[in-house]
Amino acid sequence: MTPTELIIYASGLVFVIAFGLKLLKFAKMPLHVRWEIYPIPHEGRSWGGSSFEEVDQWTKPRHKNFVEQFKFMVPEIFLIRALYEHNRPLWYWSFPFHAGLYLGIGGLILFVLSAVLELAGAASISSGAFSALVLGTRVLAFVAFISGTIGAVGLVVKRASDPVFAQTSSGTDYLNLVWLGAIFVSGLLVWTTDPEMAVSRQFLVGLLSFEGSSATLSLVQVVNLLLFAGFVAYFPFTHMTHMITKYFMWDKVKWDDRPNRDDPQMDAKIREYLSYPVSWSATHVAGEGRKSWAEVATTNPWAKDPIKQEFGT
Repeated sequence: MTPTELIIYASGLVFVIAFGLKLLKFAKMPLHVRWEIYPIPHEGRSWGGSSFEEVDQWTKPRHKNFVEQFKFMVPEIFLIRALYEHNRPLWYWSFPFHAGLYLGIGGLILFVLSAVLELAGAASISSGAFSALVLGTRVLAFVAFISGTIGAVGLVVKRASDPVFAQTSSGTDYLNLVWLGAIFVSGLLVWTTDPEMAVSRQFLVGLLSFEGSSATLSLVQVVNLLLFAGFVAYFPFTHMTHMITKYFMWDKVKWDDRPNRDDPQMDAKIREYLSYPVSWSATHVAGEGRKSWAEVATTNPWAKDPIKQEFGT
């Protein structure tokens, strides 16, 4: 087994363990604070509004339309709609960058499937499905590498040249963009030398079979693989995991309109959280002198506010 193969196996193992632990951490986090904003897409109310406007809404059947929910989420995730509407100059670079990521992931999936068919034997290789997967991989990879490179370079320049943006950009932000840009550029070089991905696929077949590969990789292929493997291991430790957790932010936090009725487990969690000591001293919380959040939640935090007493508001 070559050092390159060992590094790829190790990076995959690090990714699975680290990302699994991160998901476990998310699952164990305290209950979120209800936003209770509307309109909520999954209610499917074309005129706006919300069930919150109805009398005793928590006693009535809930209406959750997943089609309407995904009609909102898909454009936001894949087209970066909010950025397009609120920061168009940044969107011009962010969209091709994200498109490169998404298309690259799609091409990688097709590439793995083609390697699985090749691993299955000669009959699979001669099938139309195999040819379609190879063609799809070639097209998606090429577009992804071009689009991702343009976006990564544009975002680096944008961050460095925009005075306001530069103040909020950290070294890690630049590292992520340069690293991903290097993957796109080296991937494009691999594509130009092996457009059918035959050598790369032979190498992947060896990895999937755990028998090693006899494929002879070029220097640029080795560099691309090492850059990719390193980033796979690095990914779970970055804020970029939002591309996966974003769905839960919407579905479980912003749009969670489930009434808390007849749920002993949730009641137990709320009682636990309300028993926590108060460390805030802000006026709107008036935590000073209160022993727990239960006291804050069940008393009037404005009662001793001199400003409220003075102006009667």
